[in-house]
Amino acid sequence: MSESDNVPHWLRTSAGWSWRFVVLVVAVSLLVFAVVHVRLVFIAVFLALVLTSVLRPLTDWFARVVPRPFAIGLTFLTALIVVGGLVTYVVASVAGQWQTLGEEFTDGVDQIIGWLATGPLRLDISPEAFTDALEAARQWIADNAADVAGQTAQTVGTVVEAFAVVALAIFCTVFFLLQGGAMWRWFLTQVPAGHRDRWDGAATAGWETFAGYARGTVIIALTNGLMAGVFLAILGIPLAAPLAVLVFIGTFIPLIGAPAAMVIAGVVALAAEGPVKALIVILGVALIGQIEGHLLQPLIMGKQVALHPVIVAVAIATGTVLAGILGAIVAVPVVAVTWAVYTRLRPRAELLTEPEPDIPPDDDAAVA
Repeated sequence: MSESDNVPHWLRTSAGWSWRFVVLVVAVSLLVFAVVHVRLVFIAVFLALVLTSVLRPLTDWFARVVPRPFAIGLTFLTALIVVGGLVTYVVASVAGQWQTLGEEFTDGVDQIIGWLATGPLRLDISPEAFTDALEAARQWIADNAADVAGQTAQTVGTVVEAFAVVALAIFCTVFFLLQGGAMWRWFLTQVPAGHRDRWDGAATAGWETFAGYARGTVIIALTNGLMAGVFLAILGIPLAAPLAVLVFIGTFIPLIGAPAAMVIAGVVALAAEGPVKALIVILGVALIGQIEGHLLQPLIMGKQVALHPVIVAVAIATGTVLAGILGAIVAVPVVAVTWAVYTRLRPRAELLTEPEPDIPPDDDAAVA
């Protein structure tokens, strides 16, 4: 009897799964470590994949009538016109009513100050107190000038990095749209011939899942913008359409975009209709955010990426805790693509058919 025969089966099984789990944790940790050190490159490639998934259908449509390089140029031109048109529309709409909104905003602020002074809070907001607050703020800036300057320089560096990431993402997107298929076929030639079909099938499943995630994000953004526009129009808030565009854009920026759009909408409502309407607008836009997080995200995104709504919600929360905004952006597509690839690559269990047992003939049949 060998020594391993004395080890219980459950213990051998647990040990086997334990070392496999340790190897998996080490591999994931090394991957996260590498991503952190090339964070900007990772963001650029991720953004390029998103742009490719969104722009590829339009590129293929243009490529039916013009050569593919020209189709890519027309696609980028169309995207630039759409995005630039949205931004121009927002800026022009705000600029056209800025003076009126500024005057109404001043009246709204005066109403809030009057309520704070005479309402239940009874805050001291006299001109002297306001002057003291400004002086305290000036003194704080003077005492922390070096830190403020350092943060400003850091912000400038961040802007430069952002431009570099966008430039690299656009560069990669052009080649993904132009030679994506050829690049993947070249990669398959580096894989042993016997495994190429499985790798190709897994990559196809992963890409379809990622593209579904991008489409789901666009659907959610359009839904949020439409709900916000209808809600603001019903309340009679000016600039309802530009504010809806801001909500649409804010959907693409996790954690920051939706609150920023909510604050801007509240400020416009305060300027035009007073604090009561402003509070209603803030609560309404916040409700739209809750609908997105608890209904649209699990249902639409879960359907697009073939994940259960609970997994989608847990992935977003985990990504946010681990890596902030970047983690919130990449958590769902990473989990979805990983699961799609694993599902395609895992070995298929063969159905075991046991041979039918020999049934001896009964006595009557034997006699016959």
